[in-house]
Amino acid sequence: MKLTVVGCSGSFPSTESACSSYLLEADGFRLLIDMGNGALGELQRHCGLYDLDAVLLSHLHADHCIDLCGYFVVRYYRPDGGRCAPMPVYGPAGTERRLTAAHADLPTDQAMSEVFDFRTLTPGTFTVGPFTIRADLVSHPVEAFGFRIEHDGKSLTYSGDTGVCDALDGLADGTDFFLCEASFTHGKEDIPDLHLNGREAGAHAARARAGRLVLTHIPPWTDPGINLRDAQEVFEGPVEVAKAGAVYEI
Repeated sequence: MKLTVVGCSGSFPSTESACSSYLLEADGFRLLIDMGNGALGELQRHCGLYDLDAVLLSHLHADHCIDLCGYFVVRYYRPDGGRCAPMPVYGPAGTERRLTAAHADLPTDQAMSEVFDFRTLTPGTFTVGPFTIRADLVSHPVEAFGFRIEHDGKSLTYSGDTGVCDALDGLADGTDFFLCEASFTHGKEDIPDLHLNGREAGAHAARARAGRLVLTHIPPWTDPGINLRDAQEVFEGPVEVAKAGAVYEI
C-alpha cells in the first residue's frame, strides 16, 4: 500500500497543511480517507481530479469532510465529459444530508447522489477495491469511526478523531502502520472522549505493538514537538509527525 498525506492539520488548516485527508493506493485503486478543509486543492498535487475510486469518511466534522462539497462541483459540472457516474462514498449515517445542507444551493435535492453513491458505515468488515476494511466506533462527540485497512498481508490503522478507547486498541492490535491523532497536549487539555494527546497516542501504539506510529491531526496551536516527545516516552518503536506531502510504503 502507498499512503500519501494530502492534509494532516487538525481542526483548521495551517500555513503548511490542509486538514485531514489521506490517499491510499494499491493495485491501481485510489481510496481517499477523509477530505477536510483545503484537501481538494492539495489532492491535485498527487492525482487527477477524476482519478479517485472511492472516499471513506471517518466522521462528519468539517475538518474531515467539507471539501466533498467542492468535489461535488467537480463531478457534477465536469466541463469536458458530462456528469460523472456515482462514486462510492462511505460515511456515517446522514452523510448525504450533511453535505447537502453545507452546499445549500444544489440544483435538486438529489443532486449529491447523482455523483456520489452514499454507503452508510456500521461497525464491521467490508471490502473496497483491493482493501479489506474493518470499521469500529471510537470516542468522539459525533458518530465517528476508526479504520483498520489490510492489503497483501499488511495493515494500516487510522484512528480518525477519538479519545482513549478500547475500540482503537482493537483496531490497532499488531498493525504495521498506525496513523493516530494527537490533537491535545499532555498536562494541558484533559477532555475525555474528544481527542488524544501525544502520550495517549503513544500508549495506544505500545499496547497494540504497532510497527510504526505517525502522529496526525495536530492543530496549528499545538506544538508537534511536545507531542512527539511525549509519544516517544511511552512507545519504543519509530514515531514521527505527519507532514503534508509525505509518502509511505506499507
